[in-house]
Amino acid sequence: MRQVGRQGLFMLTVVLVISYIYPPLQVCADNLKRPIRIGVLTESWGPTTGTVGLRDGLETLGYRENRDYFLGVRFTQGNLAELSTASRELVQHGADLIFTDGVNATKAAQGATQKTPIIFARVDDPVAFGLVQSYARPGGNLTGVTDLGIQLGPKRLELFREMIPGLQRVLFPYDATDTISAKELQIYRQAANHLGIEVIAVALRTQAEAQEILIGSQDKQIQGSLSPYHLYLNIPGFVLQATSEQRMATMFPDLFFVERGGLASYGPDNYETGRLAARLVDKILKGTKPADIPVEVNNKIVFAINLKTAKALGLTIPPEVLFQADRIIR
Repeated sequence: MRQVGRQGLFMLTVVLVISYIYPPLQVCADNLKRPIRIGVLTESWGPTTGTVGLRDGLETLGYRENRDYFLGVRFTQGNLAELSTASRELVQHGADLIFTDGVNATKAAQGATQKTPIIFARVDDPVAFGLVQSYARPGGNLTGVTDLGIQLGPKRLELFREMIPGLQRVLFPYDATDTISAKELQIYRQAANHLGIEVIAVALRTQAEAQEILIGSQDKQIQGSLSPYHLYLNIPGFVLQATSEQRMATMFPDLFFVERGGLASYGPDNYETGRLAARLVDKILKGTKPADIPVEVNNKIVFAINLKTAKALGLTIPPEVLFQADRIIR
């Protein structure tokens, strides 16, 4: 298991990480043994908000951690290339089921096994990405929970402009090797054209480069920064750091970062995604094949504002924007 460095501390959530110590077993209602080993695959720095939701969802359904199941987490600290190795490790250690976070983690797990059930989360279009055949009948060994995280980009940008009057130039840093971030950039640019905003895109290839762009220098003409949906190269972490060190207004797709000092977020409730995924785990453990379990849709969207951060940045959030917020941190 990797050691978490200073830059990754903000990514941690309190979930017990257990190593796999039992021989492989068949996941089937007729011969189900306890405890089940659930492998979690993520590019994060540790267990994600969705993993917490998965655990809590299983608890609600009557499954008890360490008695009925173990959670074993493999995380790659923002490294996209290491997902394939991490997914193979989960299979080799006998995971009975794999829970994946994001498209690339899901593709890596799909490439590692065609037998072990895989439940995905934070995937905005599983059919388009070739993960499932259809929402109603996924086929293969995958099913999961989809959301509109990337597709919500236009509304996210619109809210950002409403929060910051006169917003004209917005930075969007992203991993140059990530095709999903490239799709996200395209959506932002289309929305920006209608809103009269210029999106300054910066393609990054290393964490050092991301840190230098976001923390080491500051363009006075850029009035805010959009964080990409995925965590590659620790870009969201550096965007969060820029909030305080560079006094930069920041907009995220995930509430997690607003709770830790980001200005605002608009996106799916990833904790709810995990809770929905727990229902799919339950169905698989009771004998239903992933191929026959319809993909769930998480329609719960959260708009959050951190007023402490707004005050530190010298911003006054308009009342009509505050009225729209689902969560206000004071």
